[in-house]
Amino acid sequence: MSRHHAAAARLSLLAVFGLVSLAHAQEEVPPEDPGAAVWQAAADAMLHGPQTIELRNQAVLALPEGYGFVPAKEGAAVMELLGNSTDGRFIGLIFPTTEGAWFMTVDYEPAGYIEDDDAKEWDADELLDSLKEGTKVGNKQRERMGITPIEVTRWVEQPAYDATEHRLVWSAEAKEIGVEDQDPTINYNTYVLGREGYISLNLITSASAIEAQKPAAHELLAAVSFNEGKRYSDFDPATDKVAAYGLAALIGGVAAKKLGLFAMIGVFLAKFGKLILVGGVALLAGLGKLFKRGKENSTAA
Repeated sequence: MSRHHAAAARLSLLAVFGLVSLAHAQEEVPPEDPGAAVWQAAADAMLHGPQTIELRNQAVLALPEGYGFVPAKEGAAVMELLGNSTDGRFIGLIFPTTEGAWFMTVDYEPAGYIEDDDAKEWDADELLDSLKEGTKVGNKQRERMGITPIEVTRWVEQPAYDATEHRLVWSAEAKEIGVEDQDPTINYNTYVLGREGYISLNLITSASAIEAQKPAAHELLAAVSFNEGKRYSDFDPATDKVAAYGLAALIGGVAAKKLGLFAMIGVFLAKFGKLILVGGVALLAGLGKLFKRGKENSTAA
């Protein structure tokens, strides 16, 4: 869950919009601007596709051309700038380096082997109801933190599980209760299951853009593969840990704790949260130019 103060939120917002102008103008990022420096560090550290990115000792990402991967250290600084906390599960961020106003978080959750039998029988309506109820419970904590409660409104994409590749995709829309929002933020959640846990790739964008950006999420999901010995099929029931929940609970229970503005966009103080959120999405179009320049500079060097 995100933890920050209103003053920091204001500073983050100013830094974000300041960088957008700089990126569009293709000027140098001033070192005295802490927020801009964070984005510049991310651009400098970015690994550009096509290349293979190691995801801990578990899997690899065959990063395609047109995308850039920001490692954990610099990625965590970006997340903090946007009002988000990260932990040991965080691996990095993915950005488009050409066109597109979105980013994707990459995490590894060592939950153990997740049994997937319930995917054969689950009901999308029941899962949505479970997600709604779990979100209502989570609102109690949000209210204690002074954060606007949220409600789940609909599926953006109903949960779909590929039992052959052990990949899960789902997305739900959530809005702040009592707040008018014509274009809410969407988290498009994708997972790859392994022997000891799962890799999650969470694409963050707006409701108006999600349909156009789903192909990127699926392309990146397909680019993740677990290492030999770490694959879902390598599970040994005699020795391996089994997760305390199945796929349905991963959606309806575990995910409910992250829903709303979601864990990866952050749980912001109500007064400033949506401003940063909107600013954060808006800045991404400009960052493509910044990241592209970073690639050109590294090539020239």
